[in-house]
Amino acid sequence: MSWTWRLEDAAGAELIEPVPPPHQNQADAETWLGERWRQLRDAGVAQVTLLDAGVAIYGPMPLTEE
Repeated sequence: MSWTWRLEDAAGAELIEPVPPPHQNQADAETWLGERWRQLRDAGVAQVTLLDAGVAIYGPMPLTEE
């Protein structure tokens, strides 16, 4: 299985860049996001959706400090 993040703008459109790497499990994907969410937000990512083999698991989740 391949766990990935779909990076989206505020309207929910998928962003082409930056390209998130695939992960082997949910924990690795969540750790990756936890370490980079501020940089992603600064790069224009407004929200993310976690996918497992292309199927949405949860999201969209806003990248805010609240």
